[in-house]
Parts: sequence; C-alpha cells; structure tokens
Amino acid sequence: MASTSRCLSLARNVVQRTNTHARLLSTSPILRHDAAPSPNLGTVSSPKKPVGGFRGGIIGFLFGFSLASSYAAYHLLDEYKAASAALQASVEELQASTAKVTAQVRRIEAVEKDLKALSQSSASKDDLSRVRAEMKKLYDGLHIEFLDLRNHVWGMQQDLHALAKKEAAPVRE
Repeated sequence: MASTSRCLSLARNVVQRTNTHARLLSTSPILRHDAAPSPNLGTVSSPKKPVGGFRGGIIGFLFGFSLASSYAAYHLLDEYKAASAALQASVEELQASTAKVTAQVRRIEAVEKDLKALSQSSASKDDLSRVRAEMKKLYDGLHIEFLDLRNHVWGMQQDLHALAKKEAAPVRE
C-alpha cells in the first residue's frame, strides 16, 4: 500500500514538471458560450490512435494465445482420437479372445461329458479281475473235462484193443 502511494506521488511530480512548460488549451464553459460561433466547417474526424506498445502487446498476446490454444486443442483432439482408436482395437481384440476362450470352454465341457459317459459304460479294474478269474475257472474246468474225455477215449481204445486180441487169438489155433 505504501509503495502504491509513493508511485502515485512520483507520477504527479513528473506530470507537474512537464505541464509547467506546456500551454493548457482548456477553457471554462462560460467563456466557450460567449465566444462567437465559428462557421460549420464539417465534422472533424478524430485521428485514429495508433496501436500503442501496450495495446499491441495485449492484442499480440491474445492472438498468440488463441492460436497456440487452438493448435494445442487440435493436437489434443488428434491424440484423443488415436487413444480412442487404440482402446477400441483393444476392446475388439479382447472380445475376440473372449470368444476363443468361450469356444475352448465349450469343447472342454463336451469332452468331459463324453469322458463321463465312457467311464460309466466302461469296465473297472475290479470288473476286469473278476472276469479274468471267471475265465480262468472256465478254462481250468474245460481242461479237466478234456483230460477226462481223453482218459475215457484212451480207456475205450484199450478195451477195444484187448477185445481185438482175444478174438484174434482163437482164429490162429
């Protein structure tokens, strides 16, 4: 606050020094009415104020800022489009891989279902060992019957051979 008032007092001092040598053109309103009217020479166009350094700087800054911000917005929009396209591509890739995984899961479920049906219809180790024992018993039983039959046939051959010798012996006498 003190520095602001000091700056204002310095500015007043500078203005007073420059105005002491300058001629003031202002008149009081009373004197202006008493003066003779001057002929109408047309309207005086106010001279265009040249764009000063301060105003030009502001206008230049605003123009540069708007140009830079529009350029940045354009590039930001391009990056947004590129990121959006990349995201869309990854989403589509994810959907494709999800479809592949779903198809694989369905195949696995079908194979498991077939395996369960096969395991229910197939024989277990206990069943196989039981059937093997039954087959062994049948084979042994058939072998014994074969040997009994062979023994019976051999006995019949012996009896036939003995009969043939008895009948053949009187013929020789």
